[in-house]
Amino acid sequence: MPRNDAQYKELDLSTRVDVTSARDDELNSEFGADSSLADTNSQPQFRRADRRVAVRKGTLPKKAAGRIRIALGVMALASVAALAYGSVYRYGTRSWRFRVLSSDDISISGLDKVPRSQIMEVVGGDIGRNVFFIPLEQRKKQLEEIAWIESASVMRLLPNRISVQVQERTPVAFARISGRIHLVDAHGVIMEPARKAHYSFPVVFGLSDSDPLSTRSAQMKTYSRLISDLDAGGNRYSSDVSEVDLSDPEDVKVTVADPAGAVLVHLGSDQFLSRFKIYLSHAAGWRQQFQKLDSVDLRYDGQIIVNPDGAQEAIKRNFTTEARRHGGKR
Repeated sequence: MPRNDAQYKELDLSTRVDVTSARDDELNSEFGADSSLADTNSQPQFRRADRRVAVRKGTLPKKAAGRIRIALGVMALASVAALAYGSVYRYGTRSWRFRVLSSDDISISGLDKVPRSQIMEVVGGDIGRNVFFIPLEQRKKQLEEIAWIESASVMRLLPNRISVQVQERTPVAFARISGRIHLVDAHGVIMEPARKAHYSFPVVFGLSDSDPLSTRSAQMKTYSRLISDLDAGGNRYSSDVSEVDLSDPEDVKVTVADPAGAVLVHLGSDQFLSRFKIYLSHAAGWRQQFQKLDSVDLRYDGQIIVNPDGAQEAIKRNFTTEARRHGGKR
């Protein structure tokens, strides 16, 4: 059946015109422009917020991502540092510039009694060696094993030099040990006499190279105290002493180089100066009284024993007021 387009057009027009109803008119009258319920705001009722909402773009939190970046940076720096260290290490250990080429590259200072050749016996083996591979602490200990050296230091001087500084011991006495004359310092260290060196010391008896160093050190402390007492006040009485016997710590014996003959004087373990003055003030009188003056024992309070060590007559005398006056207060 053929379509009547004119009829449909007429119906559509009529429907479009009649679009309002009575209910719509009622609502328009209630919410009209003059009504109090009308919205006075000309802006739209619903607005989009001015501040944008943050939208997560990644799967990791922001703090975690920052930490990862820091860790990666640290790892990169560590890698660069390791590569740099490896390069420097290979250069320092393999380059000829850091090799001790001759004895001219070894400087030694502080020598007086010790010959340079004795030092080179210790450090000369490092010639041709890389300075970074030389055991400095071991060389220091080896040098200090030399009797004349009290302390030593060994240092690297880049690129290829070694510096050795030594401090030698100071002898304070001769020591007769096993029939030979040695030198000894204040700590009891025994040394061979140095060439081209001249000393004026008493000869010490009673030391033994088989004794521990602590024993000899204690004996030499007694010796140092004796010399200090005898030289107190500028007296220099120690120059009159040729020998000191330290065998008995309770009885220090000195041999006085008297022009009329050497005399062995027992001084005990203390009051060295006052007892020595007693000997000096009475020596001439004792020589007149006795045929020969070999020894005097001054250890005991109130008495003096003349010639106690020899075959000569031994006589005990009371310690008189006069003796006290000459010898001083004991």
